[in-house]
Amino acid sequence: MRSLFGVFFFICLSPLLVKSLSPSLNDDVLGLIVFKADIRDPDGKLSSWNEEDDSPCNNWVGVKCNPRSNRVSDLVLDGFGLSGKLGRGLLQLQFLRKLSLARNNLTGSISLSFAQLPDLRVLDLSENAFSGSISSDLFTQCGSLRSISLAKNKFSGLIPDSLGSCSSLASLNFSGNQFSGSLPLGVWSLSGLRSLDISDNMLEGEIPNSIEGLNNLRGISLSNNQFTGEVPDGIGNCLLLRSVDLSQNLFSGGLPRTMEKLSLCNNIILRKNGFTGEVSEWIGKMKNLETLDLSENNFTGQIPDSFGKLQSLKMLNISKNALTGSLPEAMTNCVNLLAFDISHNSLTGNLPSWIFKLGLQQVLFSDNELSGNIENAFASSLENSRKKLEIMDFSQNKLSGEIPSAVGDFSSLQFLNMARNSFIGSFPVKIGQLKSLSFLDLSENQLNSSIPSDIGFITSLNELRLEKNSFEGNIPTTIGNCAALISLSLADNELTGSIPASLAKLTSLQMVDVSFNKLTGALPKQLANLVNLQSFNISHNQLQGELPAGSFFNTISPSSLSGNPSLCGAAVNKTCQTVLPKPIVLNPNSTDATPGPITPNFARGKKILSISALIAIGAAAAIVIGVIAITVLNLRVRAAPSRSAVALTFSGGDEFSHSPSSDGASGKLVMFSGDHDFSTETHALLNKDCELGRGGFGAVYRTVLRDGRSVAIKKLTISSLVKSQEDFEREVKKLGKIRHVNLVSLEGYYWTTSLQLLIYEYISGGNLYKHLHEGSKGTNLSWNERFNVILGAAKGLSHLHQMDIIHYNLKSSNILIDALGEPKVADYGLARLLPMLDRYVLSSKIQSALGYMAPEFACKTVKITEKCDVYGFGILVLEIVTGKRPVEYMEDDVVVLSDMVRGALEEGKVEECVDNRLQGKFPVEEAIPVMKLGLICTSQVPSNRPDMAEVVNILELIRCPAESQEEGSGDSS
Repeated sequence: MRSLFGVFFFICLSPLLVKSLSPSLNDDVLGLIVFKADIRDPDGKLSSWNEEDDSPCNNWVGVKCNPRSNRVSDLVLDGFGLSGKLGRGLLQLQFLRKLSLARNNLTGSISLSFAQLPDLRVLDLSENAFSGSISSDLFTQCGSLRSISLAKNKFSGLIPDSLGSCSSLASLNFSGNQFSGSLPLGVWSLSGLRSLDISDNMLEGEIPNSIEGLNNLRGISLSNNQFTGEVPDGIGNCLLLRSVDLSQNLFSGGLPRTMEKLSLCNNIILRKNGFTGEVSEWIGKMKNLETLDLSENNFTGQIPDSFGKLQSLKMLNISKNALTGSLPEAMTNCVNLLAFDISHNSLTGNLPSWIFKLGLQQVLFSDNELSGNIENAFASSLENSRKKLEIMDFSQNKLSGEIPSAVGDFSSLQFLNMARNSFIGSFPVKIGQLKSLSFLDLSENQLNSSIPSDIGFITSLNELRLEKNSFEGNIPTTIGNCAALISLSLADNELTGSIPASLAKLTSLQMVDVSFNKLTGALPKQLANLVNLQSFNISHNQLQGELPAGSFFNTISPSSLSGNPSLCGAAVNKTCQTVLPKPIVLNPNSTDATPGPITPNFARGKKILSISALIAIGAAAAIVIGVIAITVLNLRVRAAPSRSAVALTFSGGDEFSHSPSSDGASGKLVMFSGDHDFSTETHALLNKDCELGRGGFGAVYRTVLRDGRSVAIKKLTISSLVKSQEDFEREVKKLGKIRHVNLVSLEGYYWTTSLQLLIYEYISGGNLYKHLHEGSKGTNLSWNERFNVILGAAKGLSHLHQMDIIHYNLKSSNILIDALGEPKVADYGLARLLPMLDRYVLSSKIQSALGYMAPEFACKTVKITEKCDVYGFGILVLEIVTGKRPVEYMEDDVVVLSDMVRGALEEGKVEECVDNRLQGKFPVEEAIPVMKLGLICTSQVPSNRPDMAEVVNILELIRCPAESQEEGSGDSS
């Protein structure tokens, strides 16, 4: 009565169902409309359900009808995003055979009795949010049901005994709920059952021997419950079983031998139980096995030789048992094996030579007692196998010798763990080739030498652990290229030098441990930008100075800083001393010509004070007069550089030789190598006639050393912005140490407070801009020459970025060509001489680089990185290939080079952009990819641009050696 009254009440109140009183409205329309009224349809998936239709069989979404009876047979609304409760309208669908409402958000309990749907064959309510217990009469008169799935809901309580009366059931899936108690005994007698999945519940009890009645069973999964007892012999009579999953229960005892009759079985998963005894030899007779998982039990003895007969086996996991002995040689016949896990046992012997011949994807041998050298196993590896292996874990054994360089040949490796062994020697030299590696652990060995800079090539690395070895040398700055790094542990080594500032680029970094090393210097202030830091342990080093100012370092644990007595700040409860210059005080009692400290004389205090005061006043007056005089002289020098020469002398010897003149006005000159003097007889040092050019940072002049060698001298015009002498010299000396065939070398510098000169090697061939835009037809660059310039500039920039230096001012006029045609990048690193990287100041200094500047220069919220140089390089590439300037001003238009090339590429006409002066003498298969690379480098999003190291690799792949040689010979003729 209640249900009839509810339907009547709904019809009377809804103005939309006036037509429902019509005699043409069938039960299916009525039932579905009532069902729809009880649920919410946020995505409008049921908008085609129109109550004015005579039948739902034409175009109602999710509804299928029997063509003979014209009644609803299937209602399938999987993944429609429906919510609400399951209403009684469904009971009107008297001819329904399939009801599937999977993957929705339906809630509440199930109070319906599907006995009222006599034709129902399939019921699928999986992956919703139904809850509560199941009514005991839910499955009464369920003889027609073939498949029931209530998986992945929140059902609880007991599974009703009425389920055992569903005699026609072929598939039963109650997994992923909170059912408790025992499975009804009647279920174990459903002879038509093919699939039984009650995993991930809280069921208990034993498997009865009546399971032998399930002789049609293909798959059984009881995993993650609380079943106990032994596996009954009766399971061997389920001859059609393909899959058995009893994992994560409380089963005990040995495996019944009757299981060897399951010759069709593909998967046996018994993980995480209490099985005992030896691993049975008869398992080798199950020749169709593809997955065998016996892990986390109490199996003993050796791995049976019969496992070598399992030629279909793809996954073998026998980890976390008490197995002993060595790996059987017969396993070399398991040619389809992909994953092999024997970790956490007590296996002995050497690493078998056949292990890398099987084409494995995963090899996990950790925590055993394997010993000896592993060189033979790697030497026996096959090329095809090396391409497949993704996980290699040999940690916590007794392996010794050197780690073979061949480990770098496993190109697909993502996880490499060789920690806690007795490996010796250096860091594996080819590990930098493992571009897919995300986890690397070589900790707790006896490795030495330095950490190679190649580590920066592993850009996908998430975790790097090298602690407790004997690594020495500096932490490579290239580690800043490992952009995905989250955890870094280099503790307990012999590392020296400073902590590289490039660490600040690793924005995902959470944990850093460099404790117990010999690191020196101050912590880079940029580390304060690492917002994800959770731990930063620098204890027991020789670090000094103030900690970076940042939220993490303001609250860092004192234990992470201990053992560094020269650190200061609130975290170590030590005030940082402000360094002030000592006052100049003359001692009137000193007979020495040099100033000396005042010695207190209390007997003559008044006289001493008086004399000191007079001398101090006199000294101050002399200093004032001197400053005025120097200022006037500097103004003269600036006003008339063409008429004056700065008198500079110096001597060589050490790497950095200093020879300050006795005359303070002469300033300080430093040459980094050689034994040279300027020849004032040939040219004045800053003679206007010898000017080579002017740029954003200053003018460049040519002069000659006494040995006849020419140098280029840049007079900086940013004196008011230059750092202090100490900072200036420190930065210049860093630049002076940079040596690369494609970089202009800095030979020395000259310093006064008002004049700074940088001394470079002289490049005779002029700059690239003149070759591209000002040369005559006779000096046109060939394609070979252009490609070499592009590749050389890329290599130079890549080297700068490895040294953690950003160019900032890349353009064709800063690419010089030497006498051999080799390109050299000039003017790099000058922005480091400024007291701060102010974008407005910097952009005003390099405004001549219009068209080369990355868009992030205009956005204060975007960080300036090496990707700015990559953008400028991309423009440079397009300029070299097309022969056009980055921005061309036409009479009525402005043409932006990158936009022009990108548009031509989209229209399929990019070949037409190549410089006409090449007159078809260029390989299309090189020119087009080079232009595409240039466009990629000019992406508006910095993270989409490649690194310069990647650019170099791409260019070397683009180059076609044979054709290039032919073209080169043609050009020379």
